[in-house]
Amino acid sequence: MRPLSEYVNLPFLWVCALGVFAVIILQTVIYVRAARTAGADLGFTREDLRRSFKSGGIAAIGPSLAVVVVAIALLPLFGAPAVLVRIGLVGSAATETSSANLAAGTMDAELGGAGWTPEVFAVAFMAMSLSGGLWMVATLILTPMLKRGDTKLRSVNPALMAIVPSAALLAAFASLGVAELPKGSVHIITVATSALVMAVCLVLTKRLNAPWLREWGLGFSIIVGLIVAYFAHGAGLGPAA
Repeated sequence: MRPLSEYVNLPFLWVCALGVFAVIILQTVIYVRAARTAGADLGFTREDLRRSFKSGGIAAIGPSLAVVVVAIALLPLFGAPAVLVRIGLVGSAATETSSANLAAGTMDAELGGAGWTPEVFAVAFMAMSLSGGLWMVATLILTPMLKRGDTKLRSVNPALMAIVPSAALLAAFASLGVAELPKGSVHIITVATSALVMAVCLVLTKRLNAPWLREWGLGFSIIVGLIVAYFAHGAGLGPAA
């Protein structure tokens, strides 16, 4: 039997990974063109659109750092093609890794353990792929339903739908942060530090009239949080996030 390293880097898996990114690039081009067309109809100038694209690109840097960290952690287990597919699709690394671990457990193996054979990898990778793929299927089915509900609510109370999306987004990120707090002192310190850095960036944005600080705030808070978590863990305060 060939070693696992040959299976995790099969040409077929590379083709699948490149196919995923080809679809992402195509979607990006379509959405950018659609935004430019709709922007002109809504009275947005080319400068407004350019500023919006720039803000979106900068805001994506922070979350992308977390994706890179997760990708590096998964590389020894699943190889480059599988990880590229994972980060190229909408999903949760924690959820999909849990799915892979459960699948490996059905074969009396653990992720990266002594029983991590090509057969176990295939089963675990399939479970992880199904877990990630069904996120997209659920989105495809539920989005039209939610859109109809959104339309009805806007017709009843337009101001309500201006508040609900912001409140939902705030609650979603707050729940992720709060969920980390019971895990240990390092998690508490990391969350508090990241929140403090973000707050400082927002204050400086107003004081210095520097909108770019608001755009880069998320990236700064993640980087500082990672650094603090590293040194806090090194100081023996507990397992890092």
